[in-house]
Amino acid sequence: MKKFLNEFKTFALRGNVIDLAVGIIIGGAFQAIVKSLVDDVVMPVISLATKGVNFADWFIALDGKNYPTLEIAKASGAATLSYGNFISAVLNFIIMAFVIFVMIKLINTVAEKAKKKTDDVEASPTTKVCPYCKTEIAIDATRCAHCTSELKD
Repeated sequence: MKKFLNEFKTFALRGNVIDLAVGIIIGGAFQAIVKSLVDDVVMPVISLATKGVNFADWFIALDGKNYPTLEIAKASGAATLSYGNFISAVLNFIIMAFVIFVMIKLINTVAEKAKKKTDDVEASPTTKVCPYCKTEIAIDATRCAHCTSELKD
């Protein structure tokens, strides 16, 4: 039992498991942001474009009767095939996936530009070669530590 607990401890404290846990937590928080973006920004625009079509009102009552809304049909106990909710869920998924794609693409573009800037800035050299013994010495040395020659720079 002790060996099992030690193996579990080793597994649980590995970096990738902790990274996965952090990713899930951040993903949950990010989901709230994306959901708000879809529900509060994108869907109202789509609602304007579709002239206020409410997919939730698209259903078939399986008892053969006609009901004005899904809520009334469910309240009367009728079994319903709510295909409008499914269409709405699919549209939400497509919109959310597209929004995430655009956001990740933007983040990657910014990260690439930042990386390119740091790659463009070359690090200044910290060493030089002694002209007499050809060994590497500090850039600000006035005398070679290996051959003791006085350096003129």
